[in-house]
Amino acid sequence: MSARNDIAPSTLGVELHDYGVEVEYIDNRTTVYRGVPEAVTGTLGTAPGKEVHVLVTDPTETEGVMMYVNDLTSHDDVLESSGVGRVILGEGDEEELFPGVLVRRVPGHRFEIEADPEVARGRVFVFVEDDWGEDSYEFVAE
Repeated sequence: MSARNDIAPSTLGVELHDYGVEVEYIDNRTTVYRGVPEAVTGTLGTAPGKEVHVLVTDPTETEGVMMYVNDLTSHDDVLESSGVGRVILGEGDEEELFPGVLVRRVPGHRFEIEADPEVARGRVFVFVEDDWGEDSYEFVAE
C-alpha cells in the first residue's frame, strides 16, 4: 500500500486550551499542539523539511478538519483510521485545502500557506514541526 496518496479528512474533535490546541482523532486518540499559536496574516512560509499540519475549526471551535501536507511517513490506513487527511504537492503545485486556505510548495522543500478565516468560517491553525521542535500559528483577519 502506498504511503503517498491524497486522503480526504474526517471531522475531528477540537479543544482550545490556554496551553495549546488539543485534537481528538476518530479512533479516540488525542494529541496536543503545545503553545499559544502566533498570530499571522498574509502568507506563512515554512523552513525546509518541516512537517506541516493545517487545522480548520468549525464556527463553534469544537470540531475541525486536519490535513497533513506532503507527509511521506504515515501510511494511508493510519491516516484513514485517524481521520487526518493528506495532500501531496510537487514543487510549484498549489491546492486549496479548504475554502479560504491555500497551500503551495515552493523550491527548497518549503511551503507557503495563505488563509482567510472569514472565508474558512472558523479558526485556521498551522503547526510546523520536526524532531527538534514545533511552532504553532493562527491566521487572523488583517
